[in-house]
This record gives sequence, C-alpha cells and structure tokens, in this order.
Amino acid sequence: MADQGFLTTHILDTARGCPAENVAIDLYKLDGDTRAHMTSMQTNDDGRTNSPIIPKGELECGTYELVFHIGPYFKGHAPESAHPFIDVVPIRFGIDDATSHYHVPLLASPFSFSTYRGS
Repeated sequence: MADQGFLTTHILDTARGCPAENVAIDLYKLDGDTRAHMTSMQTNDDGRTNSPIIPKGELECGTYELVFHIGPYFKGHAPESAHPFIDVVPIRFGIDDATSHYHVPLLASPFSFSTYRGS
C-alpha cells in the first residue's frame, strides 16, 4: 500500500553495550538549500522513540536529516571533556520508496559513530 511507509531509529551506545536513553533527536526535510524542521523526539530506555519519527502514511520521497544530540548523553556516561569529540551527529539520507519502512540507527561511542539502513 502506498500509505504504509514510515521512518524509525534507535541509538546504541557501543562503548557500554546498551541503548542510549534520553537522547534528543531532530528531523529535517531538505529541499535544495532549504532545511525544514519536521519534528523533535527523545529516545526511551530502549534507545528508540516511542513512535515512528515519520508515522505510517506520512512518509514522502526526498532527502532528510536526522540530528542526534548525543553529547549530553555521553556527559553522564563518558570521561568529562571541555570539548567532547562526538557531540551532535547529523545523518543525511534519501528516501526513494514512500511505501517502505526506513530504519536509520545510530551506533555511537564517545569517539566514533556509524549508521546503516536497518530493517
């Protein structure tokens, strides 16, 4: 069905081997030089948002950016630093099938991060 696509994410703290809870996430849709804020959410104790970032039926093709505000989380779980190495992590990605489930997870430690197209 054309209205079943949606977007989810989760964050795993790879240094501690657990979900990253209470991390603020912003979603933007990009159109050329325009960056429009769509929503803000926070992760729960499982490192996920309580609902899809883009709910079923609202996903559109285009370019998006998830911004993970991971710095405050690591402040409580990593060595203190005046200038943390990882603070804000932006991930830009494209959606070309509005009927699919897109899952964009973040694997992070105080010194590295990665992502992939999940399921």
